[in-house]
Amino acid sequence: MDFIADDQRRHALRAGFDRAAEDYQRTRPVCPPQLFDDLVELAALTAGDRVIEIGCGTGQATVPLAERGLAVTAVELGAELAAVARRRLTEFPAADVVTCSFEDWQPHGALFDAVVAVNSLHWIDPHLRYAKPYELLRPGGAMVVAGCQWARPVDAEPFWRDVQEDYQAAGFEGRPPPPPEEIGLLHLPPESAEFFAEVGSRRYPFQIRYSAWDYLANLATQSCTNAIGETQGAEFLGRVRHRLAALGWPQLTATFVGYLAVGTRR
Repeated sequence: MDFIADDQRRHALRAGFDRAAEDYQRTRPVCPPQLFDDLVELAALTAGDRVIEIGCGTGQATVPLAERGLAVTAVELGAELAAVARRRLTEFPAADVVTCSFEDWQPHGALFDAVVAVNSLHWIDPHLRYAKPYELLRPGGAMVVAGCQWARPVDAEPFWRDVQEDYQAAGFEGRPPPPPEEIGLLHLPPESAEFFAEVGSRRYPFQIRYSAWDYLANLATQSCTNAIGETQGAEFLGRVRHRLAALGWPQLTATFVGYLAVGTRR
């Protein structure tokens, strides 16, 4: 019964990103170019290779993959997110965006050279996260898991420390972001071992400069904000908005650590 409840909650939250597709596109962090260069190298990909991307959003990873000559089929649940991704990929005829859940999507034709999930694999039903990519890949094909985590350096702007009061007041669970040096390499988990053998793992600290308004827009698209419900979420965003207004709507430096783990199909 608990699994069903968790499954329903996950499905409800992952559908929420579609409500603000343009804000999502404008404010979501994009991993550094080096991550995508390393992805191509570790996965042994070359121009023209066929790649499936799980949950492309508005194309934050799809565009860099297409720029490297890969033929990407991006599967995106949200119709609005998918529409933005298609718009951004018009100059890449080998890239295609399919509006569908990854669980329901069925391929046509040959097997793929890689399956890529950037900030998305945790939204996929657990029993299919690795089993379905395994079925989609040719022998020796690559499973790529990438994304980024928020971090808070010890010398970060005071806002990042003070805003934790707003998180606590809103009833958020969990801990504040750790310093970037405490975020280590991500590895493929034990449940993937029957399907994939890890061949490499990398990390990429980076920063993004946000206007106060763009940071607020980003915060509104985050699943943790949606998870606490509409009323509490609005109260939380109001608290953060008030804090930013009191500071004169500053520019903010957000810190992230990108991660990349690549395995080959057994």
